[in-house]
Amino acid sequence: MTILVTGATGVVGRRVVAELLGAGRAVRALTRRPATAALPGEVELHEGDLERPESLREALTGAERLYLFPVPRTAAEVVALAVESGVRRIVDLSGAGADDAAFGDGYRVVERAVEASGLDWTHVRPGEFAGNWLDWAPSIRADRIVRRPYGGAVTQPTHEADVAAVAVAALLGEGHAGRTHTFAGPQALTVAEQAETIGRALGERVRFEEQDPVTAREQWIRDGYPADIVDWLFGMWARSAHDPAPVNEEWATLVPRLTGRPARTFAEWASDHAAAFR
Repeated sequence: MTILVTGATGVVGRRVVAELLGAGRAVRALTRRPATAALPGEVELHEGDLERPESLREALTGAERLYLFPVPRTAAEVVALAVESGVRRIVDLSGAGADDAAFGDGYRVVERAVEASGLDWTHVRPGEFAGNWLDWAPSIRADRIVRRPYGGAVTQPTHEADVAAVAVAALLGEGHAGRTHTFAGPQALTVAEQAETIGRALGERVRFEEQDPVTAREQWIRDGYPADIVDWLFGMWARSAHDPAPVNEEWATLVPRLTGRPARTFAEWASDHAAAFR
């Protein structure tokens, strides 16, 4: 059985490739730049781009299962080509906020295309990526400081390795067809606690500095973040800081239920990525 992994050089895609190889599966990887993909030698590399669906035709030929990175604009065309090529199962990367109208319709566009395919499908909906903290690596490296609004906001950071593990469970296992797997990390931590956790991984103090939300909003928009996404995110943080939610146990327990091992903590993620902050 051959499995095609799209987004194969991304933070989750690389982990999906590695887990599939570890399970002894034949893996194809779609990448725009095969020469610089830096994937293991046993991976069958195919040049292609999800923004250009026809470029996937060769990679899809003979593939039975597909890990689909979300590109809403071309999702329907890519899925149609997968059906035409004989793919029998699609596992798509989505997000826990997919049903939130304020978040935008991007993930649901992909999910609806997959659902309409007539194939076995599974949606993988992780919560907040722990990897979002890499955006703060420059300020942590330079000053050992994080400036953000709503330091009391609580989230359950999700390790990208757990996202990949859930995707691979759905690609290889049975009982996942027609299922939506929504999950998150095992701990509910404030933003300030997450900054402190990164400091412990470094063996140095990382200070958290509360930023005025109005000033922060202006800065984020100047930095290129869409205003509607900033407003959605800041609104969620504001609500959480005012009324912090406990751990969502249903989300926190899905990784161990599907993979048979504990979900990785934020401390583990910080340790795994300490070099990025050092």
